[in-house]
Parts: sequence; C-alpha cells; structure tokens
Amino acid sequence: NNLAGLAWTTKEIKMTSDGTPWRPLVHALDICKAIVCTLEAPRDIIHNQIFNVGDTANNYRVREIAEIIANTFPGCKLSFGEQGADNRSYRVSFEKINSVLPGFKCDWNAQQGAKQLFDLFSQIDMTEDIFLSRGFTRLKQLEYLIRTQQIDQDFFWAKK
Repeated sequence: NNLAGLAWTTKEIKMTSDGTPWRPLVHALDICKAIVCTLEAPRDIIHNQIFNVGDTANNYRVREIAEIIANTFPGCKLSFGEQGADNRSYRVSFEKINSVLPGFKCDWNAQQGAKQLFDLFSQIDMTEDIFLSRGFTRLKQLEYLIRTQQIDQDFFWAKK
C-alpha cells in the first residue's frame, strides 16, 4: 500500500535496497474469506489449528512488488539501491490452508491489488498531503493516540 501511495502521489518509487528480500502478500478480502471458511468448516478440521492465510504463489520479492506497482501506475519511475544490511526475508508456505480448509483459495494477487489501489486513488483523487497524514501511516497514528492519551504506552485503550 505504501509503494502504491508513493507511485500515485509522487510518481516515483525509490527503493533504498536492491529488493531481493521475499514478502508474502495477502489481500484483506482473502483474509475475510479465510475467516468465513473457518467459521463454516467442521470443528474437527479447524479446532486447535493454526493456518497461514494466503497462497504460496503470492510470495514476492520486494523488487517484484515494486515493479508490479510501477507498471500499474502510469508514469511512475522506479529505482533500486544497493543490497542493504537488513536482508530479512519472509517466504511462507500456505499449503496447509489450501489443502485442509474447505473452500479456501485466494482470489487476489499483487497485480489485482495494485490495480484496485490505482482505481481507488483515481476515484478519491488521493493527494500527497492525505497520503502522508496520520490516517495512512500506522506509526503517526499510534504517536497521535499516545500523545492524546487515547492509548497507553503498551498500546491499550486508555480507561476513562
């Protein structure tokens, strides 16, 4: 979402790394679908089970994600940096959920998600000021909630 926001508002994605680390992506609607499938599944299949929600095909290198977004947002320039010291990769297997949970299969991939964000940003005419506001940046929102004493230092809602 952040890369898409940059592509829309600045027409540029400047990667500070070479983009080689892996990241699994899952669309919120696929997460919702997994919840529904879990609620409808026989108890003996899902009781005390843990499922990674997603599809193994949706493990992407950060570079691939940036390229998909840059290709979806017309006029977006894309650049990469050097291989950085932080080379954390998260490549996840989703075989269990796809073989055990009846009816579950992801409907979304990175290309579809990027297109959806492009269409949404076009519809609402997303500005850079809106994109950079606390409503779209988790850390800024948390800092605001702490500063206004709506949550405490442990991120629990403050008691009134």
